[in-house]
Amino acid sequence: MSVDDAQGGSAAVAQGEPIVELSDVETTYSVRGSFVDRLRGRESGQVRAVDGISLELRKGEVLGLVGESGSGKTTLGRTLLGLVPATGGSIKVDGEEIAGLSESQLRPLRRKLQIVFQDPHASLNPALTIGALVSDPLRFHGIERDRDKLREHAIAALERVGLTPAADFLDKYPSDLSGGQKQRAVIARAIILDPEVLVADEPVSMLDMSVRAKILQLMLELKEEL
Repeated sequence: MSVDDAQGGSAAVAQGEPIVELSDVETTYSVRGSFVDRLRGRESGQVRAVDGISLELRKGEVLGLVGESGSGKTTLGRTLLGLVPATGGSIKVDGEEIAGLSESQLRPLRRKLQIVFQDPHASLNPALTIGALVSDPLRFHGIERDRDKLREHAIAALERVGLTPAADFLDKYPSDLSGGQKQRAVIARAIILDPEVLVADEPVSMLDMSVRAKILQLMLELKEEL
């Protein structure tokens, strides 16, 4: 993905200082050659997945990235969250440079940055209940340990994304839910930390056409509420 592929999607430019600032961000993957290539001294090559992206995101703004499959959209989102290291450029969140930070340094910032992955079926551990999955970020970040309070937070998050009555979903497993319900649970898990930025990696592409519009409308409603 090059800088020309990044397009803003909000109807009006949001005001205020940017929450996220990307400047000339690059992400490069090393690719090992075949055994024959290594015998010939050509051990590896490089794939430049993100090539010089610069953009800004402000509070209340939606930024849409449009590009063909394999153009680097997912890599850019993962790079923003630190899941993939940037090999060049600058990434600032609330004015703080995060490119190059270690995993331990990034961990506190993950409360500000959350992601909704493309495949809700792969995003949820099938061995855990929905209540445990949704509330797990609170436990992981040491925000809440009490079991009853974790359930209360999970109920509130599930209610907010339209899984009602939420108490009926707490003790269910991902296999008990439809694709649209799973993605709602994934979104509930993403917003339970009250993040400032939510990265959505093609959040409806794996869903049936009948529920895509509902999930997109939900995300727009959450943007207004949060």
